[in-house]
Amino acid sequence: MRRDRLPADPLLCAVAAAQDRTDQPEALFAALDQALKAAIGHKLFTILAYDGDTGEAARLYSNLPGPYPTGGRKRLAPGPWTEAVLNSGEAYIGRTQDDLRAVFPDHELIASLGCESVLNMPVRWRGRTLGSLNLLHEARWYGEADVAACLPFAQLALPALLPIA
Repeated sequence: MRRDRLPADPLLCAVAAAQDRTDQPEALFAALDQALKAAIGHKLFTILAYDGDTGEAARLYSNLPGPYPTGGRKRLAPGPWTEAVLNSGEAYIGRTQDDLRAVFPDHELIASLGCESVLNMPVRWRGRTLGSLNLLHEARWYGEADVAACLPFAQLALPALLPIA
């Protein structure tokens, strides 16, 4: 009998199991929130969907709906952040409040929540960024290892971001 198998990751399994629930996409988003808080950590967690035709992002989920309500929309300005995350599909790590100030117009609100670093993880399908998981925490919280840890969680969000045919 073969014994060298790796055990399944319980956090990934919990997110995958949430996809079976009928109360979608809320069940999936809540499971992602809980799993990523345990696996990587965050104070603020949002999920955005991107509309390439309008150049807008829509907030589909927020663990802090007071300051960051679901349904919020914003136009995305061209620049290094949109080039990296939206066009190239690369994760963005902002390690300090200065990093956030350079790319987010709402940096003061972010700082008021005790957040000074960010990991924006794109959700990709067929070479396109459909959305992102956005984790924010205290300064210098995120690093390159967190990108690899976040990738499978981001891709498990994919069904909720695909257009319904």
